[in-house]
Amino acid sequence: MAKQESGVRVANVHHVFSEGAFLLPYLLMLLVLGIPLLCMELTIGQYTRRGPVHALAHVCPLLKGVGIASVAISFIMCTYYNVVIAWALYYMFSSFQAPLPWQSCNNTWNTANCTDHATNNSYSSTASQEFFKYKMLQQTRGVEDAGSVRWEIFLILVLAWLLIYFCIFKGVRSTGKVVYLTALLPYVILIALLINNVRLPGALQGILFFIVPDWEKLLSVEVWVNAAAQIFNSIGIGFGFLMSMASYNSFNNSILKDTLTISIVNSLTSILAGFVIFSAFGYMSHLQDVPVAHLAVDGPGLVYIVYPQAFVNMPVPQLWAVLFFFMLLCLGLDSQFAMVEVMVTSLTDQCDQQLMRFFKKKELFVLAVCVVACLLGIPCVMQVGIYVFQLMDHYTAIVSIMFLAFFEVLAICWLYGVGRLSDNLEEMTGKRANIFFRLCWQIVAPFLITVILIFSIIQFKPARYEGYVFPPWAQGVGWVVAMGSIIWIPLASVHTLWVLPGSFVQKLKLSIRPYSLSETSKMAYYERGGGDRYPVVSVISASIRPQDKAPNQGN
Repeated sequence: MAKQESGVRVANVHHVFSEGAFLLPYLLMLLVLGIPLLCMELTIGQYTRRGPVHALAHVCPLLKGVGIASVAISFIMCTYYNVVIAWALYYMFSSFQAPLPWQSCNNTWNTANCTDHATNNSYSSTASQEFFKYKMLQQTRGVEDAGSVRWEIFLILVLAWLLIYFCIFKGVRSTGKVVYLTALLPYVILIALLINNVRLPGALQGILFFIVPDWEKLLSVEVWVNAAAQIFNSIGIGFGFLMSMASYNSFNNSILKDTLTISIVNSLTSILAGFVIFSAFGYMSHLQDVPVAHLAVDGPGLVYIVYPQAFVNMPVPQLWAVLFFFMLLCLGLDSQFAMVEVMVTSLTDQCDQQLMRFFKKKELFVLAVCVVACLLGIPCVMQVGIYVFQLMDHYTAIVSIMFLAFFEVLAICWLYGVGRLSDNLEEMTGKRANIFFRLCWQIVAPFLITVILIFSIIQFKPARYEGYVFPPWAQGVGWVVAMGSIIWIPLASVHTLWVLPGSFVQKLKLSIRPYSLSETSKMAYYERGGGDRYPVVSVISASIRPQDKAPNQGN
């Protein structure tokens, strides 16, 4: 299980450590929010032996839509997230050239404002900026101008999806074998890059900028909200793949061990990446006489614009560039494996027999999922692609995930209850959750997520890319994308209340009782004359406590 989740979200590495004020809030939010909620999701996934859709339907039928929403958000993200992997492949292939194509301004795509190094002049742009914008992306001036398909990037996107498919088509066990390489090799590369960087002049200043807190910024609520949001994105809280992967564990697997391993490995990877990046920034600051704060930018520019500039002045720049972008590829593949696996697991949980009748083999079904996701990613490899990517990332990874996290914590921590959650943990591992986890589940996590959600709504900022603000119609499209996942929560709640028997009050009471949907389906089957042939909905149906059974069923 730990191997499956050790990858860091490449698209969000820039967001965690774009300033020194972020490290302390990030670590505190990891302790009181990330680790407890990670343990919560692993417990539910391992106990129910199901993906997020069926797991949430079992523990809290009223909010079963949270499971559907998590599958939807993972699928939406995997359609555009693989573009980040395609960019990494493009840069890796380009890094075999000598000199590096972003090393100078003497190229056909460069403009008159191009400069070989960073300056404080807002009208100039660096060679690496122009390579990213005008060579790779060939981006238009805004979302209004779609441009044409960047066929080079599209073919690399197809290659990226082929890599994903051949790594996961045999199922989660074969994926685990691949992750041995994609999860462990980046550490070798990161350590090699760090050893190289710390020997460069000015590296210490960049590292100090990274680790020394800016106490004034720590007073800003926005910094703490962003730190909490990053915990969800980097660990994967609310995206469904933690439950999906945990559902494959043995019933008595040590959940605490997995929780600590995943959270520690994930955070150490992020912090190690921070040291690597900011040591290079310190070196660039020394060479160009520009403050480190002016080099640390937000957005994809951190890994695709600013850091490639540092390679230019290093010995054997091609070697370090290839290693760096191969590392991004490995980290990106880890996250993509998990997001695709959520869709595959959830659909096979729901309608395995129907899918096998149509596709004959699971490998063909996985191929169909990858092909559909690849086709949906085409807008991101057009010349307007960077705007599409930024719009979808803003409304999916920031807006949608906060709503999902809120309703998931409400469903599991309060409606299902900390007592039942602790009972599940004890049944599997022989030990109940300690006071720290119970306190975080009952009070700290619900309070923090509620504050974050309220603050996010009050302080909501429309999507933008650099200085470009998306027009109102594009923001509307963004909200449609966000609702593509959120809408399942109220729709599924209405469906639950519709299918449960009794008056509205009785329906409401049943809807917050675990396994009530399974029991209702079973009773309906018996009424239709199904007899003893009724298929068991869950492998744990027999272990439901008497107080959780329907009143008219025997113990």
